[in-house]
Amino acid sequence: MSGAATREQIVDAADRLFYHRGYEHTSFADIAAAVGLSRGNFYYHFKSKDAILDAVIEARLAGTRHMLEQWESQQPTPDGRILQFVEIVLTNGTDIQQYGCPVGTLNTELAKLGHTLHGQARGLFTLFRDWLREQFTLLGHGEQADDLAMHVLAFSQGVAVLSHTFRDEEFVRREVDRMRDWLSTYRK
Repeated sequence: MSGAATREQIVDAADRLFYHRGYEHTSFADIAAAVGLSRGNFYYHFKSKDAILDAVIEARLAGTRHMLEQWESQQPTPDGRILQFVEIVLTNGTDIQQYGCPVGTLNTELAKLGHTLHGQARGLFTLFRDWLREQFTLLGHGEQADDLAMHVLAFSQGVAVLSHTFRDEEFVRREVDRMRDWLSTYRK
């Protein structure tokens, strides 16, 4: 296997483990075992756990950009694209119920730790915020676009936390329906 492929496997395994166990509770050994590498081979690719975290955040940013580009190509209208974002709590419902929101849980953990990469992880929320703001601007709500974007982000995080806490799919469906109704008032 090539060095790039091994590095990608390490990042994928670390991303999954950070999401399932948390950054602080995932060790180098856990990641190496998940990939099947010796510590020596592992250190060839990453010198520190923070270097892995940096790579995980970059991979998540790239994946999020790709997802947003897909939504833009699949949905012809800004409100349809916003709705795709809203429905992510349904689309990823099983994982969210079990582990919480991957963006929210990582940011919360890194903020509690006062971790130097928290600002970079916050970039995931910033990416969503900027994208949602652009969608609301395209809907003709430029002056309110940032407030509306933050409202949608707050909705998604609140529903994700409560879904993880109560594991109540009906609650999530009801909240998504309420958000759909709310969003319909902002269509052109």
